[in-house]
Amino acid sequence: MNTKIYIVLVAGGKGLRVGSHEPKQFLLVAGRPLLMHTFDAFSKFYGKAEFLLVLPELEIGRWKHLCAEYDFFVQHQIVEGGPTRYHSVKNALSLIRDNGLVFIHDAVRPLVSEQTINDCFQVASIHGTAVPVTQVTDSLRQVENGISQAVDRNKYRLVQTPQVFRSEILKKAYLQAYHDTFTDDASVVENTGQPLHLVEGNADNIKVTRPGDLGFVEAVLSARP
Repeated sequence: MNTKIYIVLVAGGKGLRVGSHEPKQFLLVAGRPLLMHTFDAFSKFYGKAEFLLVLPELEIGRWKHLCAEYDFFVQHQIVEGGPTRYHSVKNALSLIRDNGLVFIHDAVRPLVSEQTINDCFQVASIHGTAVPVTQVTDSLRQVENGISQAVDRNKYRLVQTPQVFRSEILKKAYLQAYHDTFTDDASVVENTGQPLHLVEGNADNIKVTRPGDLGFVEAVLSARP
């Protein structure tokens, strides 16, 4: 693997919708903090990539304590998060000096598959961008001014992470001033006119948000070899 790889794990959540006073990235799942399982999803890059973990300033000490408690020794650099995801990612990008591929992944998506990671890597290596998506299976309705109407779900996709970009594309995009339409890295990059290349994601790759999500993650992890 000659291409320089950076893996940015963004862990800024407070876990409020999960129903816990503890940040959701630290909640125990299958005997370990959730965040450690997310690191494991990228284990093929251990020793080959630079890992950057973005955490809220007040949670850095807690993470270091958990690493000692659970004998977690995967090498990574901790980055202090900002007021929004945009600012958190921008802080991490400031530490990336060399050109390469940058994976940006939600730290509370521990079930991303190796296939999704590999496909994103391959597509971004060729085209410079890769965004995993899945099809919408539920019916959709558009609501505007109190009136709803059905829309064709086949025209829409659900967006996941890791979103992968050549570093020069990503760093150029993050020179833009922040705008509230920047909901993920793909939206930041797209705003520069850079085309995005979509990759089929995996349905299990959910972002842990609600209490029931933790049980689902534990069930999937328990079923894996």
